[in-house]
Amino acid sequence: MTMRINGLSSGMDIDSIVKELMTAKRQPLTKLNQSKTLLEWTRDSYREINSKLVDFKMNKLSNWNKTSQMNTQQAAVTGNTTAVKAEASASATNVDMTVTVNKLATRSSAESDALMSSSTGKKATGATLLSDLAHSGTVTLPSKVTINNVEIGISGTDTLSTFINKINGSDTKVRASFDEISGKLSLTSTLDGSNTYLQANQMDSSLKSLLNLSTFKDAQNAEVVIKSSKQGANENGVTYTPSSNSLLVNGVQLTLLQESKAATGTAVPSTISLTTNTDKAVETIKSFVETYNSLVSSMTTKVEEAKYRDFAPLTDEQKSAMKEADITLWESKAKSGLLKNDDILKTAISNLRAVVSNQMGGLSDLGITTGQYYEGGKLYLNESKLKEALTANPQKVTDLFQGTAGSVKGGIFTQLSTAVDKALDNIAAKAGTSKFTTDLTTTYKTESVMGRMLKDYNSRIDTLTDRLTDMETQYYKQFTAMESAMNKYNSQSSSLSSFISG
Repeated sequence: MTMRINGLSSGMDIDSIVKELMTAKRQPLTKLNQSKTLLEWTRDSYREINSKLVDFKMNKLSNWNKTSQMNTQQAAVTGNTTAVKAEASASATNVDMTVTVNKLATRSSAESDALMSSSTGKKATGATLLSDLAHSGTVTLPSKVTINNVEIGISGTDTLSTFINKINGSDTKVRASFDEISGKLSLTSTLDGSNTYLQANQMDSSLKSLLNLSTFKDAQNAEVVIKSSKQGANENGVTYTPSSNSLLVNGVQLTLLQESKAATGTAVPSTISLTTNTDKAVETIKSFVETYNSLVSSMTTKVEEAKYRDFAPLTDEQKSAMKEADITLWESKAKSGLLKNDDILKTAISNLRAVVSNQMGGLSDLGITTGQYYEGGKLYLNESKLKEALTANPQKVTDLFQGTAGSVKGGIFTQLSTAVDKALDNIAAKAGTSKFTTDLTTTYKTESVMGRMLKDYNSRIDTLTDRLTDMETQYYKQFTAMESAMNKYNSQSSSLSSFISG
């Protein structure tokens, strides 16, 4: 390390001189650091927009696209309210129905007797080897068993727990469980309704013998009788036998909860009444209009924001000479316009507006229009007209926003989601943001355009910093040498003066 002498012989302020010399030399480093700061600010601006886009796609559009968000039909259950649950879809007809549940769909199952360990003579546990299971007869451990046409391989090291995990991890449509207290293993179908793969006469004999399965319960389909209010008093209802406890009739999703028989044994039917309520759909569309306007406006503001080129990022030295309020005001100017005329945002805005513009014919029928040209495609909503459209043809409104069944492009919500996804891809590629979080503190991905630029800035800053440090050290060495020479000269001069005067 170079020793620094502060002008004892020359009377010069060496530190000040070196500082002034280095100030000019540090200008390229200052500009590099300012450019790096601008890049980091720009990346943060992208992340702010990215967060809004992710929120719009994942939290707003995905929610609005749910059937329940646009449903104007409501189903009410009276009479027997415990046997059936009813939920009307947008396509539900205004036809009341009576529902009588005669049977619920059940699941088939098979259960073993208490499994024993031949080595311990006690009830088996999850750690018991399959080869150690005790049976009334001699059983050779099979190499595989078949459940619902799915083969499950078996090895000599398989325990009951291992075997159960193999069953539950395969597409057998069967769930296995073992109770160590009773020692019984159960196989239960994951599907309601009739099937044959857990019936005693259809089961793999190797599986049946291996697990000592002895109790079998066959499944059954549900049985429900539904009568429409359009039918005559003497007409019988229609009997349905779904394999599950759920079925769709007249656009109403029925969930069967229990049999309709009362304690007396007499069946008490449930009455399903349908009414129209546009409040939820209006709330959804109103929320869409407000959120869409806010998103497009925020991106447009960034694209059109004024840029102040004379306001560069402040250095630490500059900040130390300023008041906090002045620093805040300066940096607000320096951060302004970082995304001015940004191609990614301009494309995103254009794509979002195109989705809406292409559907303006249908939207205007619902009372949704655009403002003046200078308002950037802002949407306006006439709620009265929207309610009239929802009452007259709710399915048409739903199809416009959520799409029709089998539609490739989908409705407005799906198309907007696709446009947002493209914007998120572009921002992620450039700024290294995440497409799946709104967190403004999430770590950036280094493999992005800006990530690579920042790596380059850091490398150049480190190299230049080392070079400037060496340069500063060299200056001090030179001044130290000068001070040493002057000190020597002064010493010699003093000695000579003393000699002459003596």
